[in-house]
This record gives sequence, structure tokens and C-alpha cells, in this order.
Amino acid sequence: AMSGGVDSSVVAALLKERGYDVVGVTLQLYDHGEATHRKGACCAGQDIQDARAVAARLGIPHFVLDFERRFQEKVIEEFAASYASGETPVPCVACNQFIKFADLFETAKDLGADALATGHYIASHDDGAGGRALYRAKDAGRDQSYFLFATTREQLRLLRFPLGEYTKTEVREMARRFGLDVADKPDSQDICFVPSGRYTDVVARFAPAAVTPGDIVHVDGRV
Repeated sequence: AMSGGVDSSVVAALLKERGYDVVGVTLQLYDHGEATHRKGACCAGQDIQDARAVAARLGIPHFVLDFERRFQEKVIEEFAASYASGETPVPCVACNQFIKFADLFETAKDLGADALATGHYIASHDDGAGGRALYRAKDAGRDQSYFLFATTREQLRLLRFPLGEYTKTEVREMARRFGLDVADKPDSQDICFVPSGRYTDVVARFAPAAVTPGDIVHVDGRV
């Protein structure tokens, strides 16, 4: 799974170096036209181009799958609805649960893949009972185990997380060793479909009734 960032790019390079027959797959998750020249985005625009360039550098096949409609339904619309209900959503969890480890998971099986590798910072090892389990990453500051809590045992049999054994610094060093142009690419800090940080724009579009002026009320009832 290649998002166009340094992490998934290094995973592809590592697997190719280790002798695996690697196929890169990138998901286009939201409006390609809007994101083409926008910084801080992922899974659209420039990041797709970066993933394609890395695949070409490594000499591996690369496919881009259009999951925009599915992503809007399962992640963006649910994100807006959650805020409208007074909740604080974590869309990265939903994306992993319903897109990357569901639809992409099925795509990997359709391709006859023996494993689906991603650039998440988490470790996966045999659990001693015939299955696999998740463990915190070596780089505690990058550990993403929280975002993968919904991963099932069936999915874990196919999933691999090579970066669980490395720090971010080591990953960037490997990217330079592999000659990848994304070696110093900044990390994406914002929600991919809200790089401006203005969540209200998304809520206003998908749950307009929830965007209304209101009072800030203290717990003791004072306005």
C-alpha cells in the first residue's frame, strides 16, 4: 500500500530488496483535482504522483484505485455526522477499518498476494497460538497501534508492518540509501481531506444543519 509518503515508499523498497515480488497499490480517496497542488494532503494529487515515481524508481508495477465514493460514504460523511452528534471522530481509524483493511484487503486477495504491507508504525508477530498479534512499534513517538485497534485476526494473517522495527530517523536514512526523492518529504499532520484544519467546512458541506451559531455554556449553566 503506497500513499506517496516516505514510510510506505521505504516499505516497498525494503520488500523489493528482500526479494519479494512487489506490486504497489495507491488509493485515490478524495477529489484529485482539488488536491493536485495542495500541500499536506495524501492519497490524492501530488502524493499519487510521488507513489508512481517511487514505483518507477524501484521497477515495480503500480496501480491507482479510485475509492473516492467509498471513502466519502464510510469516512467523510461519517466524520461530519459524528461531529453533528456531538462526538469527536477519528477518521484515520475509520479509514483503516473500512477502506484500507477492508476494500484494499480484498483487492490484495484478488491479486493473489501473499501479504499486504503498509507503512504503519506498529509490529506484528506470531502470537504463539497459530495466529498473529499486534505490538507497539519500536519508535514509541510514532506508534500507531491506537489507530489499528479494529484490525481483525483474519486481516492480521495477511497484513505485514515492516516499519514496526525501525525509528523514523532510520526510515528516512533508508529512503536516502534507496535514492528515493521522498526521503525528506514532510509528514502529513492534518486529516488528509481537511489539510486546512477547518473541520467546519466539511461539516457544513455534509451536515449543514449542524453548523449553527450557539452559546458557550459552562458546566454550572452560566453562558
